[in-house]
Amino acid sequence: MMKRVFLISVLMLTAFLAACGGSGDSEEASGSGGSESIVFGTGGTSGTYYPIGGAVKPVFEESDSVANVTVESTGASVANIQNIKDGLNQMAIIMSDVGYDAIEGQGQFDGNAVDIQAMAGMYQNVVQIVALKDSGITSVADLKGKKVGVGKVGSGVEQSAKKVLEAEDITYDDLSKVTHTGYADSVQEMKNGNLDAAFFTSGVPNSNITDLMQQTDIQFVEISGETAKTLMDKYPFYKSNTIEAGNEAAYDLDEAVETVGIQNMIIVSKDVSEDVVYDMTKRYYEYLGTEEVSVGALKQLDRDEIAKGLIAPLHPGAEKFYEEQGILE
Repeated sequence: MMKRVFLISVLMLTAFLAACGGSGDSEEASGSGGSESIVFGTGGTSGTYYPIGGAVKPVFEESDSVANVTVESTGASVANIQNIKDGLNQMAIIMSDVGYDAIEGQGQFDGNAVDIQAMAGMYQNVVQIVALKDSGITSVADLKGKKVGVGKVGSGVEQSAKKVLEAEDITYDDLSKVTHTGYADSVQEMKNGNLDAAFFTSGVPNSNITDLMQQTDIQFVEISGETAKTLMDKYPFYKSNTIEAGNEAAYDLDEAVETVGIQNMIIVSKDVSEDVVYDMTKRYYEYLGTEEVSVGALKQLDRDEIAKGLIAPLHPGAEKFYEEQGILE
């Protein structure tokens, strides 16, 4: 009888201790009292997206709602959107043209539309057409019959090049030569006289263009007037952009260049809670108003414009913050 009572007592004590231990494990797994872990999809380590992720990581981690932020190097926009859809990332940086295709279920997302939500707009990737000074190219229309570098096959540069040419009713067949070269190779081909012009879609300045300018006389080709209007009317992710004159950090041009840009943006998973996104949006907005901003691309932002002109709907948490700030369109 005593042995039976002893065994029952041991079993009860074991169950009690297991319950206490289980409670502790559960609390630890939840991430410090309900805070969320964020995987932030960026881009390649040599690009701009990745250092932006590193710069804002500590900003977001100051939030009591965020357990930690893991900055992940990825294949950029397309991969980031797919990772958001698959639940692998909770936050990512993308280009608006790729985001637009994802929402519409077209292009690389043909028949596979993705529901993405925006947290904030960012700097623009500027469409820059550079021609040799002696090529006679001063407008997009002048590219007809010329040798042109349009970016790597399937790249964002090529997608922009095709759309700009289309706005002037120009196809590849109208060019005397088309090369699918990246930035560095396009510059080298221009130096060698094998290309008359090339497309670059990036932040300003592009170091490859700067390199070319130091060795060769070039001409920036404007995308303006009806050409720009046609682009922006057909593709809502294009926005007007001016490369300013006299800016030593942006080619130090004698005259301003009118062109177009494609806005980058931060997107978040719809599964991230409203409170968490609200707090991250607030902290990002406040960070942009300080002297602590270290990445050049983020210094180009007017923080009161980051909620405007986005091609994706705002996450409810971000929308709530912008409404309180009174900066929605």
